[in-house]
Amino acid sequence: MTGYQETVSRALNIEGALGFAIVDAKSGMAMATGGDPGFDLNVAAAGNSSVVQAKLRTMDDLGLHESIEDILITLGKQFHLIRLTEFDPNVFLYLVLSRSRGNLAMARYQLNKLESSLRL
Repeated sequence: MTGYQETVSRALNIEGALGFAIVDAKSGMAMATGGDPGFDLNVAAAGNSSVVQAKLRTMDDLGLHESIEDILITLGKQFHLIRLTEFDPNVFLYLVLSRSRGNLAMARYQLNKLESSLRL
């Protein structure tokens, strides 16, 4: 099991990673951040918490009784990957990945491995 900063370091070693955060979805607060994606990761953490909460509400409204693995936001030069943790659905991992240098499939695989080793 790894702690916050070790998880941040490991996430930033993912090919093409620009930034990473561990986020409390209820409060919108980043518990740990690292990297430099060219914007404030704390602001992004808060905004993406709203995305997660909206998706969870929509799933509830639709009667979908499933869990979210990840949410992908595709921008012109970046992928923003939000991975909800199995051990606490109120915590998610947020990876900013360069589209030109990253491999989305590999990044998803590596985030899954990171999530399984992280315990808060």
